[in-house]
Amino acid sequence: MTFQLQQITDFLDAFAPLDQAERWDNVGLLLGDHEVNVQRIMTCLTLTSDVAREAIERDAQLIVSHHPIFFRPVQKLTSAIPEGKLVLALLRSGIAVYSPHTAFDSARLGINQMLASWLGLQEIEPIRSPLSPSDNSPGAGRWGKLNHPVMLREFLELVRARLKLPGRTASHGGHEVLLQYVGELDRPVSTVGIGCGSAAEFLKDAARLGCDLFLTGEARFHDCLEARETGIALVLAGHYGTERPGVEHLADLLQTKFSMLTVWASQVEIDPLSWSVS
Repeated sequence: MTFQLQQITDFLDAFAPLDQAERWDNVGLLLGDHEVNVQRIMTCLTLTSDVAREAIERDAQLIVSHHPIFFRPVQKLTSAIPEGKLVLALLRSGIAVYSPHTAFDSARLGINQMLASWLGLQEIEPIRSPLSPSDNSPGAGRWGKLNHPVMLREFLELVRARLKLPGRTASHGGHEVLLQYVGELDRPVSTVGIGCGSAAEFLKDAARLGCDLFLTGEARFHDCLEARETGIALVLAGHYGTERPGVEHLADLLQTKFSMLTVWASQVEIDPLSWSVS
């Protein structure tokens, strides 16, 4: 059984409405024909050459890539440039590309909501509310409270375990958590803000809401200094680490909704950053 691409994109548009995306973003169907039939779908965080090769070799008709393939205006598509070579290969294979990006980040059941739930937060609310009362968006980022306060060192271990981040066996037993952070390890944490990917822009908002800690993927050096000066703990769990679980979950949702199709999250995609354990 097949579905038209339009039926798949209608579901994705309803799940993560595109009008909830940030204004600078480029979301929706970026490559493809709405009327083609789809039998096989692959999700990924970023559409790189090896991920595209996997989609081609496994006969996917649609890639749902969290990060858009086009951010800036495209002036040429030729095999002489990496982006052009990738897009031309997808076109030859008849593979469409859809990107939900920041619409998925902010959706009611999107990545930030998922992270907040996985980390056990209660009374979850958006960090930034909709811009106007008529805006149907739930707002951006998330914040909430833990059932009981924990030390920052315990929260780091919770993040590593729930997001399946790299760790190593410590000499005293257990695991050492390979995470960057700002704050004292024995400080208590009870109220947590979350922004997946690169969302240090929410740091001030999280502090204003009384968060003890803000979790994101990556941040600039000066954002880290700002966190230290503000007195809010900051945890950097990696861009890949905070967003890849979301595209795996999206593959499961698509498989449930379109049970007659074959849906999978890319099996070759890995974090481009390695973690030193020596």
